[in-house]
Amino acid sequence: MNHSHYDVLIIGAGMSGLAAGIRLAYYGKRVCIVEKHAMPGGLNSFYRIGKRDFDVGLHAMTNYAPKGDKHWPLNKLLRQLRIKPDEFDLSPQRESDVRFPGKRIRFNNSLDFFIASVAEQFPAQADGFRRLTEAIPSYDKLGMGTLPGSARKFLGDYLSDPVLIDMLMCPVMYYGSATPDDMDFEQFCIMFRSLFFEGFARPRVGVRQIISTLIKKYKANQGELRMQTGVASLNASTQRIDSITLENGTTISADTIISSAGLAETLLLCPNATDAARNDAASKAGIMTFMESISVLDTLPEHFGHTATITFFNNSDRFTYRPPTDFIDPNSGVICCPSNFQYATPLDEGMVRVTSMASFERWNSLPQSEYRAKKDECYQRSISEAVKFMPDFRPHTTFIDTFSPLTVKRFTGHLNGAVYGAPNKLPTGATPYENLFLCGTDQGFLGIVGAMVSGIAMANAHVLAKSAAAM
Repeated sequence: MNHSHYDVLIIGAGMSGLAAGIRLAYYGKRVCIVEKHAMPGGLNSFYRIGKRDFDVGLHAMTNYAPKGDKHWPLNKLLRQLRIKPDEFDLSPQRESDVRFPGKRIRFNNSLDFFIASVAEQFPAQADGFRRLTEAIPSYDKLGMGTLPGSARKFLGDYLSDPVLIDMLMCPVMYYGSATPDDMDFEQFCIMFRSLFFEGFARPRVGVRQIISTLIKKYKANQGELRMQTGVASLNASTQRIDSITLENGTTISADTIISSAGLAETLLLCPNATDAARNDAASKAGIMTFMESISVLDTLPEHFGHTATITFFNNSDRFTYRPPTDFIDPNSGVICCPSNFQYATPLDEGMVRVTSMASFERWNSLPQSEYRAKKDECYQRSISEAVKFMPDFRPHTTFIDTFSPLTVKRFTGHLNGAVYGAPNKLPTGATPYENLFLCGTDQGFLGIVGAMVSGIAMANAHVLAKSAAAM
């Protein structure tokens, strides 16, 4: 039943919003999640063409953890959401790699394997790299913005080979950096741990397994979910949001609002926010965005000799991470083969997903009449580089789908189609309004597990802790 007033209203049914909703609903809060689009999941959703489901965003879940270790982030958040590990049906990766000319660093879900591979490829750096892994702060020292600094400077304190530094930065930046050519030290440590200390896993059916589990838990605890319900405005008087006007004209209210839309995007919904505040937030919005293609194959990649789960590649000795001047930069990227996880039963069909950095500005200025042809052209360019690092799968391709930065903007609302939000995170989630808080990418945690941790952390800090203090 729809109400007009809630304890908490959550904007966005992505991973962070759903996790926050579950956590609050478990404690008896009257919660409503509003989602503008027809599909939940936000940056990590899925869609259907014909009889096929395609994942958006998800190459793999990072932070994979064995069931028995209660202290790793994945298992801790599952406990807080009261989800059993089997409900996510995660299968670990086989083996992934980072490929630069003449160099290949291999890794799986064992840190020791990764350390040995770095030592094999860069023997003179082995001692420094081992000391680096020991210097990465533990999770209990991360996540609140208290460890500022440059990731590249941190790596340079332990390593002297610029190629190795770039090879380490490449996967971490592709999977979580909102900052061109560098990364916030704390964000780097979080992502480095999630990729290399823990590793990759994937549900056999893809991201819908995770989304459906979260929605089922949320609704089972009387959480209300309104799909295709966008927010038109957040109506404020002085320092509080007094009511929310939805795009359908309905006005509702809540004691607390948690937004996963991003700081600038949320402030743009506040007519009473000062122009200076909104312009400042918009000027600091993220600019890192991507193009991705999905190639459906008539066979599994392992049948023509490609067994890597994910390959991060770069076709020169030095790696640059910034919006390109062209529509895409095909010179580096990510290749993901969803069939190359350790499933109990193999997938029925092969796919190859290739991700390249892209320019929102170029795509946004493209006439609509040229859009499809440009996507086709960029697909061919990105695949031509990708097949330098894996067997040429093009003769096996039976279906292709591609999305651009405009697709990201359309389905997430993020300015510039920014996948990882703004470079400057807000660890407390606080905004200029005393009852409006952020969760998700602009709060500071990234990836599927990071997004859920963000939602839980903001629900705990800004609702449940305050409720407990008031009792």
